[in-house]
Amino acid sequence: MLDHNAALHPKTGASDDERVIKLAVLAVGGQGGGVLADWITDVAERSGYIAQSTSVAGVAQRTGATIYYIEMARDTGRLPVFALSPSQGDVDILIAAELMEAGRAIIRGFVTPERTTLITSSHRIAAVSEKIEPGDGRASSEKVHATAQAAARRFIAFDMEKIAADNGTMISASLLGALAGSDALPFTRESYEQAIGAGGRGVGPSLAAFGAACDRARGIAVAPAGDEAEAKPAIAQPRPTASVSGPETLLKGWQELAGRVAALPVPVRDMAERGLKKVVDYQDIAYGGEYLDRLDKAVALDNAERGYALSIPAAKHLANAMCYDDMIRVADLKTRSTRDRRVRKEVGVKEGSVLQVTEYFHPRIEEFCGTLPAGLGSYIESRPKLAAFLDRRINRGRHIRTDSFTGFAMLWFIGGLRRWRRSLLRHRVEVEHLERWYDLALGYVPQDYALATEILNCRRLIKGYSDTHARAQSKFDRVLSALPMLKGRDDAADWIRRLREAALKDEKGDMLDGALKTVATLNETSAPITKM
Repeated sequence: MLDHNAALHPKTGASDDERVIKLAVLAVGGQGGGVLADWITDVAERSGYIAQSTSVAGVAQRTGATIYYIEMARDTGRLPVFALSPSQGDVDILIAAELMEAGRAIIRGFVTPERTTLITSSHRIAAVSEKIEPGDGRASSEKVHATAQAAARRFIAFDMEKIAADNGTMISASLLGALAGSDALPFTRESYEQAIGAGGRGVGPSLAAFGAACDRARGIAVAPAGDEAEAKPAIAQPRPTASVSGPETLLKGWQELAGRVAALPVPVRDMAERGLKKVVDYQDIAYGGEYLDRLDKAVALDNAERGYALSIPAAKHLANAMCYDDMIRVADLKTRSTRDRRVRKEVGVKEGSVLQVTEYFHPRIEEFCGTLPAGLGSYIESRPKLAAFLDRRINRGRHIRTDSFTGFAMLWFIGGLRRWRRSLLRHRVEVEHLERWYDLALGYVPQDYALATEILNCRRLIKGYSDTHARAQSKFDRVLSALPMLKGRDDAADWIRRLREAALKDEKGDMLDGALKTVATLNETSAPITKM
């Protein structure tokens, strides 16, 4: 057994029996931080310690991160003086329920290299600042890991959320197991298990997750939940092809499409297979054939020497372009049984309980016309007075209860319109836009392969539904509007990439405006930009 007190506390002049162990838990709503704090307090008291637990609520990130703070000391007959909240540089053990919470704890000064044992789950929950960025706003997990290694005396991190999910319980049980496995506290494993058992609810799954995390923290390989075989090192295996079932005609059509994917160059196959599944799920087998027909055009212009750098983004962005978000798609996704199961799991609804779900819709005249036959939708849009008249009656928020028969049936009916999607106005508009973009990109391949690839990648600017889609398409058009100004430049691809990244940086597009002004001056100088 380690000399925990000597490891946890610097020389303060106090005897070991008088030293106070200080532990903080950082968790967001729904992660069981309060339960974890109660368990740790119970373990301490069972082991002959006096313990005090407090909580300090936070209201900033992702519904607010709460700090649960525990101080404990041996019961010597004298009551120690405990603090109510942690102080910078004065925390022995810090437990974070998610990686970025660990990063915030380091920034706040709770983690110190000469003292703190830092325990965190390595999984990620996107912060608000990461979600609001139009592009990929995710912070670097690798940077947090490297910082934590340098900032903490000991750093223990692995995916405790997955261990909890595999065993059907909350992450608090995995975090407790990691704490026990770290040996950062002078308590036996049995005392932790007794604290869990005393709760009386969900004891079996909690103990299973606790044990798996405890063993993992001690460096023992753990077999997956329910697998009694000896755990072995993970070896990367080829991604298995999912089994497909359905009517014989559809299966035959799918097998033909799968055969076409198998005939593609090896580097392209994985992305093409993912794209094909997405497109077929979105519409039907015939739509999947259209997807592969378009992809074949890019593959025919590509080659192995270039690593198929054109075909791979074509496979990705073609699928996304063909699976645009419309009222039909939104209604279809909201009425799927898989969504109901996911929502019940996230909310924590018990079996047999009733879950009330209210969906919010705010359609505009554009969405309404988009779900009409192309001729009728175009007729309305071409008459401003008629469109404004209808918009005043359509353009308002609606709350639809999908747990009711009427609300569910309404959305189910709209989702069922996908069989007629090809004849609707929105589909005609999207296909015309897709063909212009794709032909534009492939047209540049003979003269500037890199520029053609960057034009394909610009499709990632277009996303979302309703107003979000309109703003995204506006940015897309503005980025490609720079092509005539870049004609003949060796660094045209770099500029398009730079413009695209500027468009993804902020919602308003101020950075894109500045970049476009710079491009407008390029004709006055021939100096190329420095590659980023």
